[in-house]
Amino acid sequence: MNAAKSSTATETTDTADARSGGYRAGYVGRFAPSPTGDLHLGSLYTAAASFLDARANGGCWLVRVEDLDGPRVVPGSADGILRTLSRFGFEWDGEVVHQSDRAARYAAALDDLRARGLTFHCSCSRLQLAEDERYPGHCRNGPLKPGTPCATRVRVDEATIQFTDRIQGTFRQDVAAAVGDMLVRRRDQLFAYVLAVVVDDAAARVTHVVRGADLLDNTPRQIHLQRLLGLPAPDYAHVPLLMEPDGKKLAKSSRSVQLDGGAPLPLLIKVFDLLNLSPPPELNLATVPEAWNWATAKWNIDRPPKRLTSLLER
Repeated sequence: MNAAKSSTATETTDTADARSGGYRAGYVGRFAPSPTGDLHLGSLYTAAASFLDARANGGCWLVRVEDLDGPRVVPGSADGILRTLSRFGFEWDGEVVHQSDRAARYAAALDDLRARGLTFHCSCSRLQLAEDERYPGHCRNGPLKPGTPCATRVRVDEATIQFTDRIQGTFRQDVAAAVGDMLVRRRDQLFAYVLAVVVDDAAARVTHVVRGADLLDNTPRQIHLQRLLGLPAPDYAHVPLLMEPDGKKLAKSSRSVQLDGGAPLPLLIKVFDLLNLSPPPELNLATVPEAWNWATAKWNIDRPPKRLTSLLER
């Protein structure tokens, strides 16, 4: 288990068993950052929860770079995030996967849905739908503006999804009422996150997802798509979303984690405290590996707060 560890394999579907060799059968976790800037405190906190849950359960931990949305990718950000993770003592298994390399897999999944009559083309722009809380079904019987660039949507007629989150408990959503027909490929032909994430998690045989509560309401949509594609659903756990003291979403600009300089241990201990692990004062004298060993032994999925947001102090 080393941040620089390499593998000769190239397909996650074929290497999942090899990656999990030496770990408890059945547990594969992952962290999937978007390279739109430096790693910030909220991402470090979420990564730590995911990493600790994997290691405490004897599982393997994968890293996937979600660089699907090319226009939003900041050059060099992916490498910077990986360097930061390594500097803070994270050790991932196998090769890092990049979504930008996996378009053929997403296209195959979309072809499967299309072949079964589950999709339709939609010419609606974001501006046209800006005031709609859910997709109103304008193009279900054909694009309103034939000949213009079209997105692809999956028909959602009836889809009430209920699942048990390992932290938040029972969560239920009527996907048809909340979202309507789901976007799976944008008008610019980039694949949507909801399609890519379910394909990637299944390919890597991910069994446990620990991530931020901002994705809680997206989870039923992913489960619905997993069912349509015949893919297994991982066990989900959503940790509270860190917020600024004024209640606003954590700002990358003010809470970024420096790539170079500064000792990582104090910030790592702060993350352990935010996860409700109650680090003792003597942990400040530990090395980074010793701190991870302490936190792994202390970890239990019941430790993080169950609320959806957690305010930071200045």
